[in-house]
Amino acid sequence: MAGMRRLELAEALQLGPGWRHACHALLYAPDPGLLFGRIPLRYAVLMQMRFDGRLGFPGGFVDLRDCSLEDGLNRELGEELGEAAAAFRVERADYRSSHAGSRPRVVAHFYAKCLTLEQLTAVEMGAPHARDHGLEVLGLVRVPLYTLRDGVGGLPAFLENTFIGNAREQLLEALQNLGLLEPGSFARLKFSARP
Repeated sequence: MAGMRRLELAEALQLGPGWRHACHALLYAPDPGLLFGRIPLRYAVLMQMRFDGRLGFPGGFVDLRDCSLEDGLNRELGEELGEAAAAFRVERADYRSSHAGSRPRVVAHFYAKCLTLEQLTAVEMGAPHARDHGLEVLGLVRVPLYTLRDGVGGLPAFLENTFIGNAREQLLEALQNLGLLEPGSFARLKFSARP
């Protein structure tokens, strides 16, 4: 991931006091739905439109002096997603990766949590009532995990949006590693996705 160096979690937690820690989570759920009655949705994956007009994942900065990474992340999820976030808890087992950038000195910790479709839908319905809605978070969006026949519509078009930090790379890595895309579709994406 350009400009960022991958760290093991233990190494990231040993960085000095000049470093800030940010935790974000990809929330997803199996989705048996069909778009237009014929295109399998497979999974619902949530991202959010941020206050700066960029796409990212719910979460934010945590203070390790006060809590664990996961405690801070779950607090952030409650603030950004509302009461429905209390129905689940992101745990250390949901951890995926850490990346550090030198300017600013921030470590981005990334998690992925599988929910039921009912839990994910409750998050979507409750998010407009969350404390940070309309401020830090302008709204939630589902990532289209399909590619339309034209080869552009769906995920390829979605990836042309502007993402915060390394959120785009985190999304692609999670989609591949969690097996959320149809077999063979990631290889096709590599050629259409910009670096």
